[in-house]
Amino acid sequence: QVQLVESGGGSVQTGGSLRLSCASSTHPNTGDCMGWFRQAPGKEREGVAALWVGVDNTFYPHSIKGRFTISQDSAKNMLYLQMDSLKPEDTAMYYCAAHFGRSVGCSLRDNAYPNWGQGTQVTVSS
Repeated sequence: QVQLVESGGGSVQTGGSLRLSCASSTHPNTGDCMGWFRQAPGKEREGVAALWVGVDNTFYPHSIKGRFTISQDSAKNMLYLQMDSLKPEDTAMYYCAAHFGRSVGCSLRDNAYPNWGQGTQVTVSS
């Protein structure tokens, strides 16, 4: 069974930075997709970053506007999300997700990912 464990969440002020980490029990192979999603209270879950493993293509929604960067350390089975210039509207529970199996590109839709972590809370205060 795949296990994904997030860490690195916390509370920061507007303009601050956080780096989220996700440890995977399964080694990602070329063609797999790894992603970060978030869900704020009363809102739908949204994708904020995705990484096409081995191809190293990354995907972000326009709303992120270059503030977030997804990366991985394949040797350690780790996925990261560097978040800079944080805003109060970035406050949410952040989840790591994975689709193991060769993909043709990676989606930012949550229904494309069968494997999920438990989440880590990010709170940005003004």
